[in-house]
Amino acid sequence: MSRRRAGVLAHPTSLPGPFGVGDVGPSALAFCDWVAAAGQTVWQILPVGPTGQGHSPYACLSAFAGNPLLISPEWLQRRSWLPREALARAPAFPVKRVDFGRAETWKRRLLQESWGHFKSCASRESKRELERFVEAPEQACWLGDWSMFAALKERFAGRAWFQWDPDLKCRQPGALRAAAAELADAIAYQRYLQFVFFRQWTDLRRHARSQGIELLGDVPIYVAHDSVDVWAHPELFQLDEDRNPIKVAGVPPDYFSETGQLWGNPLYRWDRMAEDGYAWWVDRLKATLRTADRVRLDHFRGFAAYWEVDAYATTAEHGQWVAGPGLNFFRELESALGGLPFVAEDLGVITDDVRELRRELELPGMRVLQFALGDDDNEHRPDNHTPDSVVYTGTHDNDTAR
Repeated sequence: MSRRRAGVLAHPTSLPGPFGVGDVGPSALAFCDWVAAAGQTVWQILPVGPTGQGHSPYACLSAFAGNPLLISPEWLQRRSWLPREALARAPAFPVKRVDFGRAETWKRRLLQESWGHFKSCASRESKRELERFVEAPEQACWLGDWSMFAALKERFAGRAWFQWDPDLKCRQPGALRAAAAELADAIAYQRYLQFVFFRQWTDLRRHARSQGIELLGDVPIYVAHDSVDVWAHPELFQLDEDRNPIKVAGVPPDYFSETGQLWGNPLYRWDRMAEDGYAWWVDRLKATLRTADRVRLDHFRGFAAYWEVDAYATTAEHGQWVAGPGLNFFRELESALGGLPFVAEDLGVITDDVRELRRELELPGMRVLQFALGDDDNEHRPDNHTPDSVVYTGTHDNDTAR
C-alpha cells in the first residue's frame, strides 16, 4: 500500500509579491520551504498555460506554452536580463488580491524591455542557451506554432484566430511565410518568453525536489476554441469548413444546474487521433510532465463517455452521451510515457463504466469533503474513503473551507 501523504493546492498567481500577481520567483521558492516545514510533500497547481480573456487557467491559449504573466521580474534582474532601474519604476499594486489587468499591462512592458536588454546586453552563452531551447526536439511540436500564433494575436489586437484574415485563419502557406517575415522580431520575442518561463520553472521544480515536494499539475480534458492547438490542428477537432465547432462539450443537467453546463469547447475527433497513436495527447502530456511530477486529469469521465451538444445550442440540456477513447487511449499513453502518473478527477455523475476504467488503470480518484453531507453510501464521506483516493476540502469550483 502506498504511504499516506498530504499537500496544498495553491496556484502561483495566488502567491504574495510586489508586482500585482504571484509568480514563480522568490515567493514560489519560499512557498516550497513553507510547505516542507509544515510536513507536506505535494504542491498542486492549476494549469500554467497562457490565459485569454478572463484569465481562467482552464481556457488557455495553448496546451503547451507557459504563461508569461508568471515570469518573475526579480529572476530576470538577477541574471542581468533586465535593466537595474526597471523594478524601481514598478507601480504600487494591491497587497491582498490579484489585479490581473494592471499587472498584465505593466508586465507586458517590462518583458518587452527585458527582450530589448537581452538582445543588446546578454552574454554569448545566454544567447546560445536561448538557441538551444528553441532548437531542442521537445519544442518542435509546439513552439513554432505558438510563437506565430501569439505574434499574430498581438497584430490582430487580441482577436480570436477565427476572426483573422481568411488566409491566416486557414493557415495558407503563403500567408504564413509573409507573416513570418513581417513579424520576425515579434516571433523571436515570443520564443524568448517561453525560454524564460521554462528556465524559471526548471529552477522552481529543482528547488521543490530538494525539499522533497512533488508538483502535481493539471490537464483540462478540452482546449479552448481560441487556442493555437485548434488553429494549428483543425483536423483533430469537430469543425466545419469555416473552422467553427460542429459539436461542443458540456455536461447534462444535474444538482448544480437545471440546464446543465455548456462549456463550448470543440470536441475531439478521437477517431482521427487514434490513427497516429494519439500523438498530440502524448506530446501534450510529455510537455506537462516536464513541469510536474504527476498530473490530475480533469473530467476523467469524458474519456469513458462525454456529453455532446450541438454548437448552436444555448444550454446543455439537449445532448447525448458518446463513447470516449477508453482503455485503448490510456494503453497508448502508458506505452509512450512509460507509466500513467495521473490522478483521475472522477467527479460529477459517475457511472459504472467510469469506475471500471479507473480501477482497470489503477488510478487514484478524488473525494471532496464539501460533498460529504448526504446519505450513508456517499463516497465523499470520510468513513467511505478508499486508499486509492486523493481527498480535498473543496475544488477550484468551491468556496474555501474557511
